[in-house]
Amino acid sequence: MAVLKWLSICLTLFCQGTAASKPCRWTQFRLGKLNDVSIDLLSDMGGLFPLMCAEENVEQMFPEDLYKNTEGEDVSVVALEAMRYVDQLYNNSLTSVTWNKIKLNMFQNVIYRQVQNLELCVVGGVWESSGDGGSVTLKTYFNKLNTVLKEKEHSACAWEIVRKEIRENLVQFKKFIDSRVKP
Repeated sequence: MAVLKWLSICLTLFCQGTAASKPCRWTQFRLGKLNDVSIDLLSDMGGLFPLMCAEENVEQMFPEDLYKNTEGEDVSVVALEAMRYVDQLYNNSLTSVTWNKIKLNMFQNVIYRQVQNLELCVVGGVWESSGDGGSVTLKTYFNKLNTVLKEKEHSACAWEIVRKEIRENLVQFKKFIDSRVKP
């Protein structure tokens, strides 16, 4: 009887470990494609960075090593955290932007869809990631973007700076995905 109980416990732990180690299929096959769509929509919805905003433009805030600091973390967890920040950012006041509204709406929907699917991948919809480097750096980066919006009173130029930054973020995120997700 004790042997059966012990065997049952071992089998349960083995199955849980195997399930936890398998990457989410959605992350493997759809995340990269939707990230590409997001990059294209960001580029298309506003075009080139406006000359009228050149004086207000700030140096790139995106830390180049941001996603390198998340080496030991699950791709789905890192992606969920990043996409939630983008989703929150683009739910701010967008009344001053002159972007193509249809493409802006499509961008917001693609980001929202990524968040929804990633929440299904990450058991319990984890918000905080398990590592130290990426999570803190990511939060700091998005706080800086929110500060730019607040200081510039959500002006059209402030949003152009944010759009440029988020596009760079998603380009770097694509490199991170490509290096970690193997179909």
